[in-house]
Amino acid sequence: MLNTILPILLFAALALAVLGAGKRFLMWRRGKPAKVDWLGGLLAMPRRYLVDLHHVVERDKYMSKTHVATAGGFVLAAVLAVIVHGFGLHNRILGFALLGATVLMFVGALFVAKRRRNPPARLSKGPWNRLPKSLLMFSVSFFIATLPVAGILPHDFGGWILALILAIGVAWGVSEMFFGMTWGGPMKHAFAGALHLAWHRRAERFGGGRSTGLKALNLDDPNASLGVEKPTDFTWNQLLGFDACVQCGKCEAVCPAFAAGQPLNPKKLIQDMVIGLAGGTDANFAGSPYPGIPLGEHGGGPHQPIVNLQGKALVEADTLWSCTTCRACVEECPMMIEHVDAIVDMRRHLTLEKGATPNKGAEVLDNLIATDNPGGFAPGGRLNWAADLNLPLMSEKKQTDVLFWVGDGAFDMRNQRTLRAFVKVLKAANVDFAVLGLEERDSGDVARRLGDEATFQTLAKRNIASLAQYRFNKIVSCDPHSFHVLKNEYGALGGNYQVLHHSTYMEELIAGQQLNLGQHKGGSVTYHDPCYLGRYNGEYEAPRNVLKAIGIEVKEMERSGFRSRCCGGGGGAPITDIPGKQRIPDMRMVDIKETGAELVAVGCPQCTAMLEGVVEPRPQIKDIAELVADVLIEAPAATKQPAAALEVN
Repeated sequence: MLNTILPILLFAALALAVLGAGKRFLMWRRGKPAKVDWLGGLLAMPRRYLVDLHHVVERDKYMSKTHVATAGGFVLAAVLAVIVHGFGLHNRILGFALLGATVLMFVGALFVAKRRRNPPARLSKGPWNRLPKSLLMFSVSFFIATLPVAGILPHDFGGWILALILAIGVAWGVSEMFFGMTWGGPMKHAFAGALHLAWHRRAERFGGGRSTGLKALNLDDPNASLGVEKPTDFTWNQLLGFDACVQCGKCEAVCPAFAAGQPLNPKKLIQDMVIGLAGGTDANFAGSPYPGIPLGEHGGGPHQPIVNLQGKALVEADTLWSCTTCRACVEECPMMIEHVDAIVDMRRHLTLEKGATPNKGAEVLDNLIATDNPGGFAPGGRLNWAADLNLPLMSEKKQTDVLFWVGDGAFDMRNQRTLRAFVKVLKAANVDFAVLGLEERDSGDVARRLGDEATFQTLAKRNIASLAQYRFNKIVSCDPHSFHVLKNEYGALGGNYQVLHHSTYMEELIAGQQLNLGQHKGGSVTYHDPCYLGRYNGEYEAPRNVLKAIGIEVKEMERSGFRSRCCGGGGGAPITDIPGKQRIPDMRMVDIKETGAELVAVGCPQCTAMLEGVVEPRPQIKDIAELVADVLIEAPAATKQPAAALEVN
């Protein structure tokens, strides 16, 4: 009897799964076109799954081993079950192989069940709580059903009663594993996730690569949509990526806005996009809601606006404006989903089509258009901070080794100390450098993060035109935000340069013995990793190496490196200023104080401003350039080189 029922169950589930897969694929294809390598992506998918994805999952050793056992056991068991029980190839060797696969899957499922007994708050509950039972049922049912095939039990063992029980167990397990993969349920991520890896919108991320620059809009195309208004405005492979979410909540656990009580939860945002594509409400969402926003009051459809400024829709505007674009969610996501891309795409519609940038957003964007800087300062004051430094100008030199990109910190009195300190370092190392002076404009970073792609591209093209007049080998900046857009986002508009953060360049100067350095005499020091230097560009070691060279042993925070907590200054967050229960920089200062450090080394003007905005008592904040400038040992007056003659006070 079992030999009759099992093939029917298996092939019925497979047929329904194929039907569901086709239905789901057509749903994704409602999105905008996207160029993908169809065959190459599929061929690369196994390696991306087993290597690139596993590297992320491996950060949680418990879940890594659990995933290997459960997923590996299931894939092997599913294939062998179809061969042995579907096609009736009752071979003892195949039988023992299937038994081994089900045992492996069973062990993994036990660890899944153990995690679910006392789950962390970030995990979604509801249907996900039944997943361990389904995994166990699938593995146990096929284990028992395969014992006769392996010759361990007689073929007529148990009679029709056991056959009926096993059939029920198989139907349960097969329905969750096969049918649920494509029609919806906890296992949906396995099907969508595999295809997401194959046709990922940032294929450059695989094989050890890095891809963090935002995609440019084609503003010359009159038919192009300016950002994302409704779910079907996303590209189809973005929609596919949303369906790959495993609802583990790792993004939620590291999101600074969520921790601060602002109305953002990156996991729920992704699930809201899934709901929007299929149509429905968030009433059945089984995870943490947006702080302060109850479940069941929001919904939408594939062709309905995601945000309704006059009423409730799928997502509230404040949810999108809460994001600091720190990419902590993207870095932690075990399915490599691009949350920040989606958020900026939706911001673009609100800014470009609706003119709905909140709080000081509109003022800042107007300032950028009128004065080339977000503060609205007179452009002629861009070099006032260096009035006594006699800085070499590109307009006079025409050619230099290093073009020092000053950034809009030139208008901030606190950051001017960092700029002056770095000039002191450059001169001490006899570096051939120059600045653009009044020809430099805002890099466009804040405009782009706020969704104003038009202003970003205008600023970028004007900067690219200015840079094209001169010859230089590299650009160096003290600002990771300017560094990032110049390095990773100007290229799409024709500006391709070698760009270095000042910490990386100082590391090179130290390695080349171009600086005569003493040793830091102050107290203990911790280092705060800027998001746009670390997670966006992978630079974690250079700042630490510079600090080590001047005698500083960094007292690391618990959240450092790629898991550093954002200061709250990125993505235009200080401008949109969405309220929460606490401030992100205050949370970061708690991390800092736990180290007992007396001083915080930073490498970003935004981080400096945010951390210095924390109420005292607190540790002192200093840029790495200031710390290096403090310990420079000047050559005797008689042997000083002309380029090093001017000293910064």
